[in-house]
Amino acid sequence: MAAPTPTHLPDHFKCPISLEIMSDPVILSSGHTFDRSSIQRWLDAGHRTCPITKLPLPDCPSLIPNHALRSLISNYYHISTFKQHPPPQPETLISAITSRSSSLESKIELLDQLTCLSKRDSVFRRRLTESGVVSAVLNCVDSGEPSLQQKALSLLLNLSLDDDNKVGLVAEGAIGKVVAVLLGGSPDCRAVAATMLTSLAVVEVNKATVGAYPYAIGALVSLLRDGEGREKKEAATALYAICSFPDNRRRAVECGAVPILLRSVDSGLERAVEVLGVLAKSREGREQMERYNGFIQILVRVLKNGSSRGIQYALLALNSVCCNSENMVLEVTKEGVLDICLGLLEDDNEKIRRNSSSLIKVLHGNHRVS
Repeated sequence: MAAPTPTHLPDHFKCPISLEIMSDPVILSSGHTFDRSSIQRWLDAGHRTCPITKLPLPDCPSLIPNHALRSLISNYYHISTFKQHPPPQPETLISAITSRSSSLESKIELLDQLTCLSKRDSVFRRRLTESGVVSAVLNCVDSGEPSLQQKALSLLLNLSLDDDNKVGLVAEGAIGKVVAVLLGGSPDCRAVAATMLTSLAVVEVNKATVGAYPYAIGALVSLLRDGEGREKKEAATALYAICSFPDNRRRAVECGAVPILLRSVDSGLERAVEVLGVLAKSREGREQMERYNGFIQILVRVLKNGSSRGIQYALLALNSVCCNSENMVLEVTKEGVLDICLGLLEDDNEKIRRNSSSLIKVLHGNHRVS
């Protein structure tokens, strides 16, 4: 049976403009759905009418994502492919992955197939983990071959989507393999490895286990310092997840995270502000921040120009240091933070309003400084 092609799919899966299957369906104000790229080209060409009804559109037409249709299209492809090409039995997969006669290319292809199949299918993920495939995949991570490592890490990341698997992966030794990649893998592998630690740390018990593992936090801090764009972002995200566990905040500070995070914020990585907001809850974190020349000025720039989430965590960090240091209260006041906070009381974000109000009370002296 042939694989499904656009001509075999329902007509309403096709964009009325391109007549191709929609990858990003959006709803126009006329009520009709188009593929985003097609309708955007129509609008960019200066048209202000619906391509179907010919009725006029607003000057800035809204394009509302059609999540329901997108899900239908995705599921149709997934189910059709699965029915036409059912995956081999898990035991066969393990044998193929571990066999010395299997070529590197065949192992990569097999891991790629398993990654695609496991992405949306929780039943298939459970079958895989119950079959003992994790050990074989971890051996591929340990191979040192970048392409094989990346595919194996991507599959493990999919398997970690289920909370039960997060604990099981840690029990099978995933942390050690992932940390080894953080320390010596290729850039792409390091980024996926950091994401893997973020996923594992969703489960509370894993936060302590990951944080206590030798070099885990240090490897993330090093990646934040030396990595490129995606690596830095994923490293900061993992540190945020892991440092929600109090003991890990001290470990991160001891690994030199604070100055690296501040430099990262100063170079435009707002995700690092979130980690600072968490580390500021610890005495060690606050002390390191206070020692860093320009610490307050960096966070003030976030308050003035950052995203909502960046502003929220910059306020959180400033709240923490000011609640515990009279000198910080004076320094923050000199930088005009009080006026900034007064303006933020009108912000749409409730957390920003609440954090601004708390900081205003501290700066006004209504909170006892310990």
